[in-house]
Amino acid sequence: MDEAGLRERNTPQRAPVAEKAKQAVQELNAEEYHSEKDMKDKRTFGRTPNGIVFTVPQTHDMVSQLLSPSQPKNISDIIVLLILGLHGLTLYLLPTFLRIPVFAMVFLFWRGCYNAGIGYLLYIQSNHRRLVAWAKKRKLFINPATGGNPHPMLYYFIKRELETKIPHDYKFEEAPIEYNTWLVFRRIVDLILMCDFVSYCLFAMACGGTPLGESIFMTVFRWVAGWTLVGFNLWVKIDAHRVVKDYAWYWGDFFYLIDQELTFDGVFEMAPHPMYSVGYAGYYGISLMAASYNVLFISIIAHAAQFAFLVWVENPHIDKTYNSPPSRTRSSEPMIDTDYAYAIDDGRVNGAPPLATTNQPSPVHNLLGIQNIDLYRTTDTSVILLQLYVFFLTILTPSTPVFQSLFVANAAIWRIWYSLGIGYVLNRQSTKKKWTRHFLKYGESTEEAWRQWKGTYHLSMTMCYATFIAATWKLYAIPSDWSYGMALLKHVVGLGMISLQVWTAVSVYDSLGEFGWFFGDFFFDHAPKLTYGGIYRFLNNPERVMGFAGVWGAALITGSSAIFFLALLSHILSLVFIQFVERPHMQKLYGQSLRRESGLVRSLKRSLPPPLRQWQGSMDRMLSETVDFVEDFVDAARPRLAAGVSIFVRDSTALFKHPTRISVTRLEPDLAGYDLKDYSIEISGSHLSLSSKHQSRSDYADGTARSYTDSTADFKPLEFEYGAPIRVRWTAPLNHSKKDWVGLYRVADNASREATRVASQGRWVATIRDQYDSSTADQGILVSDSRVSGISRKDGESQDYLTGEMEFSGDKLWWTTGVFEFRYHHNGKHNVMAISLPFNIGISRFDEDDVEQDANGLIRSAVQEALLPVVRNCFDRDPEIAPYTASEPFGSVVGRKDKYAKRVVYAVHQMFGVEFAPEVVQADGNVKNLAWRICNAKMVLVSGRRPLLSDESVLIDVYDGRHRIACHHPVEPVHRITGNSDSIGPILLPKVIFFGLIDYAAGYTRGIRSEAPIKPTREVGSSLTIGYIGRLGMHATAADRGAP
Repeated sequence: MDEAGLRERNTPQRAPVAEKAKQAVQELNAEEYHSEKDMKDKRTFGRTPNGIVFTVPQTHDMVSQLLSPSQPKNISDIIVLLILGLHGLTLYLLPTFLRIPVFAMVFLFWRGCYNAGIGYLLYIQSNHRRLVAWAKKRKLFINPATGGNPHPMLYYFIKRELETKIPHDYKFEEAPIEYNTWLVFRRIVDLILMCDFVSYCLFAMACGGTPLGESIFMTVFRWVAGWTLVGFNLWVKIDAHRVVKDYAWYWGDFFYLIDQELTFDGVFEMAPHPMYSVGYAGYYGISLMAASYNVLFISIIAHAAQFAFLVWVENPHIDKTYNSPPSRTRSSEPMIDTDYAYAIDDGRVNGAPPLATTNQPSPVHNLLGIQNIDLYRTTDTSVILLQLYVFFLTILTPSTPVFQSLFVANAAIWRIWYSLGIGYVLNRQSTKKKWTRHFLKYGESTEEAWRQWKGTYHLSMTMCYATFIAATWKLYAIPSDWSYGMALLKHVVGLGMISLQVWTAVSVYDSLGEFGWFFGDFFFDHAPKLTYGGIYRFLNNPERVMGFAGVWGAALITGSSAIFFLALLSHILSLVFIQFVERPHMQKLYGQSLRRESGLVRSLKRSLPPPLRQWQGSMDRMLSETVDFVEDFVDAARPRLAAGVSIFVRDSTALFKHPTRISVTRLEPDLAGYDLKDYSIEISGSHLSLSSKHQSRSDYADGTARSYTDSTADFKPLEFEYGAPIRVRWTAPLNHSKKDWVGLYRVADNASREATRVASQGRWVATIRDQYDSSTADQGILVSDSRVSGISRKDGESQDYLTGEMEFSGDKLWWTTGVFEFRYHHNGKHNVMAISLPFNIGISRFDEDDVEQDANGLIRSAVQEALLPVVRNCFDRDPEIAPYTASEPFGSVVGRKDKYAKRVVYAVHQMFGVEFAPEVVQADGNVKNLAWRICNAKMVLVSGRRPLLSDESVLIDVYDGRHRIACHHPVEPVHRITGNSDSIGPILLPKVIFFGLIDYAAGYTRGIRSEAPIKPTREVGSSLTIGYIGRLGMHATAADRGAP
């Protein structure tokens, strides 16, 4: 079907190629958008995950559908309205003392249905398409006229309900199953969301009242402020719906996709996820009008639950759907070997390919975050010890006025150092590269200067905040009466402000990364490219206000003038830093590309009336001129000052990891009708290669393993490659359960052979498709229920049987070595019908003695050859990720999901005995660089040995008085160079002796650099003489008369 056909038809059409469906939908929606039709006549097109393109009918919001007389009503609407009315009637009939606890439980129930119930449904739909699979399995949308629908009454009820709500452009029979499932889902959402809001309002009514002794002014203020927040909340919801429509409001992209250009303006420029952040301002407005801490606390609980819903359900789906990496493109041009293009001082670490460049620092071994704490790193150890010092000093000293003053002074000193001292360093670095020049003076690299700067800044920042917290603790007193005055309110608001600062710091770090957090553009000359993402989409400088909300929250909680002074000092220094340190540097780097107004400011300006907008523009011009005057004055006065003023400050996710199965060990009563001899499992896979050349086999081996009942005494143990797919062939009787499944387990995890008592952790495959409400259950099925004649049976039986085949790969494998087995289970339970023979998953140990060197005497080529097939297995042999050659870069997904890098790290550790962090694999980017790093790491780990660069070699001369025999590193059969007619032939030197001699020579040549090699060694009778040749002509001699 061509695109013209798609335009002419309202019925769903499958695109010729599923990948082209997105392009077709984009073109159709763009054509409709630019057409001259009325807005109500413009159509929207969508697509299903399998490539069906269809017209998306127009729907209306929840409130309009329920309450607007112009909208058609159906039975489900009446049911929802009746339930809402029942809530109000319950409040009226309940005794006064029961209203608050009852409606607190009612609201929490509906809030749980929202965040936990809807969240679970969306999670399983996003990851397993389970709602759609459930609809297919129950045959809900199959026309009963075909005879395939077991629930015809339910079918006609759903059809009538949906067609009543969408009278135009919608036919129930022709709509894709994904769209119909979404329509049913949104009716459930309507019920939950309406009951959630109504029960909250009724709870607020039950708790509402006027505090005793409250003045009329405070009463008016509460109600005006409360209605203002409610009105703002209403505007946020309406404006958000204007942008995202019903499609995103009801999570439509969990079911189908609409590809079109959207302008996220209005409220989406004010705050991230406005419906979940500022969209809950009305809750706090209602709490204010109710004058009830009960309403405030339950509002906070509801808001926190909504953020949990966002973090664990929506954000992962958004990243998967809209931020997936682009398809991989492979170059037809041959890769250029650049092994010899590096300079001797190019930033390599132990001779391995550099992770840092002159434009970017190393992306591995980050400093911030609990997960990055490394006690072998001096900075981390120092920070932890100093934090413990401050903690015990705070706890063990009394809270007398003297100690309180000392703690405040200590906090002020650290704040001044953190602002003035670090600010001066950054200013000098920006103008003169002073910090970097200091380290270059001593022959060190920019990367070393960057590491030392990060340590200094991190230590200063943590001590600044640690001493502030210590001073706050010293001046804090627990209220004796929480109900007196505003003690409780101050604590709630203060903790909220602290949470805001923590969230701001995390958001800033997520947007800037380690590079931006530590002011990387002050140290590395990368191409200026400024983007506004994350929190910077809404604010140009989040640190201006929200970055110090926590210190003001601490001042509010303590009510101390000293803490207020510290907060004021911190905030003033931050504003000065932004104006005089960060802003000039940003202007120097990015110039006109700097944004003058943030998204929040633009949105607020557009919402102002024209007179206020004009007045605001005049004020902006006046303030701008004032700032320019102050800057010019400071610039003119700076040369006359003894020291220039440089002031600044810089402030600061396993749930549902695997769809596990619940262990059920109860034996099924219907097992009596099945014979275990009719079940069997055979397995096949890539056998573990034990050859010294470590060649991989991509095809499946011929060897198979039968069921444990067929094992024989002469059976050889099975060993399969780490990460290679394993195929399972099963047999079962004709009447076997359609819900049988096969799981992969460690042999040692199950003591019983009749029932499995541990969870499969997602490592299982169903025998027949569409039997489970999960798409992952069918992943791996190759053949299902293929009937085989009993004539070919060898066990003496003659009845026919069924067979099938499945493949375990990727996340369905155990990414570790050990002994495993497959278990065939009956009827969706854990009763075992057959067990495969145990097999070993192993990784061939790399042996340097069994590999050949290249022309340069190195074994890196052998390491690459051994490593490449293992890396391909670790990347699931996915052509979008896995490389075909050692030089080919890894797919972009490897950098986004660390599970692939963790697999490689484990394999490298098993093969070579070298342990890396997963970030190293991601940073190296291909097998060639990783092989380099492995070779040099092994050299470094051998005591006293210096790693060799790519074109260095070691020349060993052996003399017995007549013969001179030489070889290159590493030693293999020594090649004779000169000698008499009675030559002694090739010689093999023991590796221990060889490396000892290299160590001796390398140590002797340390510090010697010469453009011209020293003359060859003298002959010494029955002695061994060594010559060491390096890149710059280093040469030395040594004699060991005790050598063989």
